[in-house]
Amino acid sequence: MEHIEFAYCLNGPDAGKRLDSEDHIVARLKADELAWLHLLADHPDTDPWMEEVLDFVEPPTRAALTAKSTRPRASVQEDGLVVILRGVNLNPGEDVEDMVSLRVFLNPARIITLSRRPLRSVTELREEVAAAEGPQSVGSFLASLVERLGGRIDETLFELAERVDLLEDAVIGAPAPEQRAQVVDERQEVIDLRRFLGPQRDAIGQLASGGHAMLSKSDRRRLAEAHDRLVRAVEELDAMRDRLIVLKDEIDAAVQDKLNRNLYLLSILSAIFLPLGFLTGLMGINLGGMPGAESPWAFWVFTGALAVVGALQLWVLRRLGWI
Repeated sequence: MEHIEFAYCLNGPDAGKRLDSEDHIVARLKADELAWLHLLADHPDTDPWMEEVLDFVEPPTRAALTAKSTRPRASVQEDGLVVILRGVNLNPGEDVEDMVSLRVFLNPARIITLSRRPLRSVTELREEVAAAEGPQSVGSFLASLVERLGGRIDETLFELAERVDLLEDAVIGAPAPEQRAQVVDERQEVIDLRRFLGPQRDAIGQLASGGHAMLSKSDRRRLAEAHDRLVRAVEELDAMRDRLIVLKDEIDAAVQDKLNRNLYLLSILSAIFLPLGFLTGLMGINLGGMPGAESPWAFWVFTGALAVVGALQLWVLRRLGWI
């Protein structure tokens, strides 16, 4: 039973009771009272076990629940409702934006969830169920799960927004090339989160407005509120993405301005030393008849002439407004 993470009774006289044996789990899932089973999606025994034991799950539904690559969506199948969601990855040593896929199958008598990695939202809901304080209907379970996922998303976006604000202040105050790497990292996190939260917003909106028979008016109101939070989250991500693009442009402009200033100074130095270099090269030729070759004062006279030429060049460049 390594592929079975846990299973609980959700309502009836055994509400909150954990199902420890495979026989009890299967019997409860086939009974009329509501039960919740959580499986490891990437375990090699999960798909064969579902095919053999959970005969009420149709092959297309089973394929959607165990697929390696998923995107958030909600669809009505003949055997129930399939909802695929994403939660922020808060596992130690992993990136927050590498969102964890949670696959959910619901019908009036059973709930089956699958994930490849742990999710704190699932852990919190499990603790509530174990304390007999959890949801006791399909709609309430789905709404509670979506609300918890949304809460983690809001916390993550708040922290991300604070980092972007600090980065923006730093770039506006003193843009530097080393800030570019941080801008790229934050922008990549925003893009990765936006990639999944956009479809998740649409899926939750579909559930809130679809009027599925398993969802009561109260459940749909809670889902509508969760949908509104996701709409704001996506809008905030779009705004942060645009702000980071502006910050990158600001850093690039500052780097380009610095480069232009350096090139300008090099051009000024070249303009000054080019004629001086020409004169020293001309006076250094080894030919007879060089003026002042026999005079002990010729070197100092020539050096003074170079100084006068250099000063004259500086005066001309200043008059032209180049320096």
